[in-house]
Amino acid sequence: MAGSDRLSQLKAFDDTKAGVKGLVDAGITAVPPIFHHPPDPHATTAPAGAVTIPVVDLAYDDKASLVAQVRAAAESVGFFQVVNHGVPGELLAETLASVRRFHEAPAEARRPYYNRDLPARRVRYQSNFDLFQSPAANWRDTLYLELPAVAEEIPPPCRAAVPEYARRARELGRRLLGLLSEALDLDAGYLEKDVGCLDGGEGVVLTCHYYPPCPEPEKTLGTTRHSDPSFLTVVLQDGVGGLQVLAGGSSWVDVPPLPGALVVNVGDLLQLVSNDRFRSVEHRVVAMSPAAGARVSVACFFRPTGDAMSTRTYGPIAATTPRYRSVTVAEFLGYYRDKGLDGQSALGHFSLQL
Repeated sequence: MAGSDRLSQLKAFDDTKAGVKGLVDAGITAVPPIFHHPPDPHATTAPAGAVTIPVVDLAYDDKASLVAQVRAAAESVGFFQVVNHGVPGELLAETLASVRRFHEAPAEARRPYYNRDLPARRVRYQSNFDLFQSPAANWRDTLYLELPAVAEEIPPPCRAAVPEYARRARELGRRLLGLLSEALDLDAGYLEKDVGCLDGGEGVVLTCHYYPPCPEPEKTLGTTRHSDPSFLTVVLQDGVGGLQVLAGGSSWVDVPPLPGALVVNVGDLLQLVSNDRFRSVEHRVVAMSPAAGARVSVACFFRPTGDAMSTRTYGPIAATTPRYRSVTVAEFLGYYRDKGLDGQSALGHFSLQL
């Protein structure tokens, strides 16, 4: 597709302010070219018995064994699921239902929240934050929330459950950072207090994703291959499935929905400060077929907020041979957003390795 034609199609799509859901509501039967992705070079399924996503029971009463399980997951797979995490199942279900109600409301109800002015609004709805930068658009719409926010800024369907879920998820995130600190043979409070992984107050960033059913799922993706610009990410997913992890750089492994569980993954910034001891692994979401139906997920990103994003620098912890230069979160996020989800890790840009 010629560049000018692609740009005009992108603008026309964005101007609807109805997202991918608007295309589906209009009865589209073919995926528009702006959403076409090239074939993936990696195997779509891992060999039998290759890699599985660990499940960690946080109620386990042997602290040393619990830390060892978290360490093994963070060092090898970079992903794990947690159960008995303290967030009530009823709150998980209502959070997913709230996000679904927003995305499945009439387009007229969603449009007032549609905005691409990233720093201007703490609550914004859009399709593809990198729509005009990425090689191909993703079959996904997103409600972004930077909490706390004024209640009136949050869409009515999400005002009750989502902020409460964010509060409980932040508590879980602090506990997980404690376990990860101990997994690095440091004091439990090291990553949060000494490194400053959560500096900036009680803020938390959530992306509430909606993946509409796709008429030609083999031609596009729900989310392109990427890793996360965070220290830690906690994901609440519904039972539809579709989240996959790139195992060993060679094949995609499903992260199966587990009732009541939350998915945890190491972010780029944690790989950076751990000097590659912990792995920020690339992952993606495949497009949903009409038979599968729409997928809903809520990702909670743990990283500094406010002034701390630009005033504090983060580098490898006590490394004799640091593999990355120090960086502010603002610089890291700026590079990440400018390049978009292009299938390349942002970490390489900050590497000191030749």
